[in-house]
Amino acid sequence: MITRVPGIRVGHWTDPVGLTGCTVVLCPPGTVGGGEVRGGAPGTRETDLLRPGTLVQEVNAVLLAGGSAFGLAAADGVMRFLEERGVGFDARVARVPIVPAAVLFDLGVGDPAARPGPEHGYRACDEASDEVAEGNVGAGTGATVAKLYGMQRAVKGGLGTASSEEGGVVVGAMAAVNAFGEVLDESGEVLAAARPGELTGDVSPWPTNTTLVVVATNAKLSRERANLLAGAAHEGIFRAIRPAHTMWDGDTVFTLATGEVDADQRALEELAAKAVMKAIRRGVLLAESIRDFPTAREGVQP
Repeated sequence: MITRVPGIRVGHWTDPVGLTGCTVVLCPPGTVGGGEVRGGAPGTRETDLLRPGTLVQEVNAVLLAGGSAFGLAAADGVMRFLEERGVGFDARVARVPIVPAAVLFDLGVGDPAARPGPEHGYRACDEASDEVAEGNVGAGTGATVAKLYGMQRAVKGGLGTASSEEGGVVVGAMAAVNAFGEVLDESGEVLAAARPGELTGDVSPWPTNTTLVVVATNAKLSRERANLLAGAAHEGIFRAIRPAHTMWDGDTVFTLATGEVDADQRALEELAAKAVMKAIRRGVLLAESIRDFPTAREGVQP
């Protein structure tokens, strides 16, 4: 899991009635961040400061949330939690916590008025630990996948986490899987497919999707290398989800490097892609069915 990287902690807030939630990743001091957004329907916050050449190098936390653009408000609660503990960029007159965030669209799954807010982001921080619950939790609570033929044939997505290690290098990934496409297994066979049925009603694609990923590593990385790692992690999304990065997805990867060990970039990127693929598959395998959306894992063990 992503918390195999020392110092990384994860917390969830889950609304099992409204079918939404948020997930926070808290970082140790000195963590360098990067990120890359692909697809035509993103919902993000503070992603510009992750680009090479920007002033702030350190990232204090990352937030993933349901609720579409409304869910970005949960980052305010994460900032308050960190500010109370003196964590953030020293702007002399105040410490400003650096909290990149991204959201997925789950408003059509549960109660469209149920959205993560500042208090829920704060509570997710309070719950953060080395243990990471998976499936219908946090940002994966209202996630669905395989919407090629409309929502009426989609299946349940969820949140998963996995890790890859080589020598002393650890790469962990966490994914909230709410993809337009279907999820593939290691052999390229469909693991989470659209349900069979007749084409009825409106099946036009709509920007109600997005796979959100956080990749953490104990490697020493510059901002430039952290951004290259984010691009490589998108390869993991592409290998596990088809189609990915569509006009109707806002696929987003955040990378976090805690700076403990030296690592070869090519090896690191392959470890990241593998961890992302495993996390995505676990997200759908560990999901539980909800009203209107059955599980895709019948008889399959993660």
